[in-house]
Amino acid sequence: MKTTQKLLVVFAATLMLVASTGCNKLKARDHLNKGVQAYKNSKFESAIDHFQQAVALDPTLINARLYLATAYAQQYIPGADTPENNHYAEQAIDQYKQVLQVDPKNINSIKGIAYLYLQMKKFDLAKEFYKKASEADPNDPEPYYSVAVIDWTQTYVPRQEERAKLGMKPDDSLPAKDKKVCAQLKEKNSADVQEGIDNLNKALQLRPDYDDAMAYMNLMFRERADIQCDDLAARSADLKTADEWVDKTMATKKAKAEKQPGAGGIVMDQKQ
Repeated sequence: MKTTQKLLVVFAATLMLVASTGCNKLKARDHLNKGVQAYKNSKFESAIDHFQQAVALDPTLINARLYLATAYAQQYIPGADTPENNHYAEQAIDQYKQVLQVDPKNINSIKGIAYLYLQMKKFDLAKEFYKKASEADPNDPEPYYSVAVIDWTQTYVPRQEERAKLGMKPDDSLPAKDKKVCAQLKEKNSADVQEGIDNLNKALQLRPDYDDAMAYMNLMFRERADIQCDDLAARSADLKTADEWVDKTMATKKAKAEKQPGAGGIVMDQKQ
């Protein structure tokens, strides 16, 4: 008889636990829905509060974590390097990473982390996650483009710093000014320049009218041209290719503009 009573107590406790868990899940979804409404109305602090409660009530509710990460990211202001502002980005990244622990190929989380690291100027981490985004979705041209943008940033800035140290004018050739500096930059930048060109080629294969990628292709070839230390023919060829990409960019932008509604002007009905 005592054994039966014990089993009944255990069974009752289990039922209460299941009921409590189910109740928490319902409450979590209610907070999620309220948070989404607040987010849509740009009430981000209220949205964050609801998403936090949803996650606390049901840690397995991935959509709540995604919305919480997005709400934190919305509060982050790119370029404002303050502890409070950076904390929003870090909180967003933490939530995205927790989503990835459950769903390692969640593309929104991967791209969200990459974007935030890029805005925080943590370029190596940003590149790492954009590459993961390409692995998760090889048919998306944007992560390839983003890697190339980082490659250009990491090569252009140090090259310009060296040019400034040499007192160079915008039209001056780096090899002619100082071949030693040119050789150092070539050794340092060549891999990133080539990686950038390769990624832009992939982006353009996937989206042939990707004019932003074309514009950066021009910039990448100019980077390569300026570190062609002992090969004037290669330098001239790269500059020629860069100019060709300028022309392609302009032609593509023009073609896109012409396809926009109303590009041909207003056509009046001539019928009487």
